[in-house]
Amino acid sequence: MTAHGPAGGRILVIDDEAQIRKALRTILEARGYEVACAETGAEAMLALTQRTPDLVVLDLSLPDTDGIGLCEKMRTWLTVPILVLSVRSDETDKIAALETGADDYLTKPFSAGELVARVGALLRRSAGGTTAPPVLVLDDLTIDIAGHRVLRDGVEVTLTPIEFSILSLLAQNADRLVTWSQISDAVWGPDWFADVRTIRVHVSNLRKKIEIHPTVPRHVLTEPGVGLRLPTR
Repeated sequence: MTAHGPAGGRILVIDDEAQIRKALRTILEARGYEVACAETGAEAMLALTQRTPDLVVLDLSLPDTDGIGLCEKMRTWLTVPILVLSVRSDETDKIAALETGADDYLTKPFSAGELVARVGALLRRSAGGTTAPPVLVLDDLTIDIAGHRVLRDGVEVTLTPIEFSILSLLAQNADRLVTWSQISDAVWGPDWFADVRTIRVHVSNLRKKIEIHPTVPRHVLTEPGVGLRLPTR
């Protein structure tokens, strides 16, 4: 990856609203990113063939194509992170985008701080590859994936196999949104469907063991209607 200022990285913004493109360019360039813009799906595909960016910000509502379809098309060959940015807040749109290859989803209107945090997290994840660190340290919480151990304030926490599987999955996808269906497939297997209520029970028990305040979690966060996220900062 070529560095471009303090943050580094080239970002392709695909959005048909001129004001949004201008705002995104201003926010991201101020953080040291190089920004290219496309107004339509056709312009985006041309830009991608000319030069591959380090990350794509994609609006779902484009004048010449459906954003989810474009995301799926890009994913047939593009490996860089895709952050979907959309006014569509319905959970079915979020799930559809994530399951067709998007790495994260941010709903308009958004704050500059949250946008920059999501972009930074996705780029760090991409630069480090997809292999999870053997040990992930998050303030008071230490997750030793290989050693199958979890410590809170240095004291080992006893988790059930399902609780550890959920936490391990989130740790391996730190900063990324993991959908309920992805959790079900990874923990229970593709031949068994665990409904959201079942997963929530295990997550509730997990939070009681690893969170200082289980009802106000800092580590295992719920994205309403979509899934879970384990932030690293």
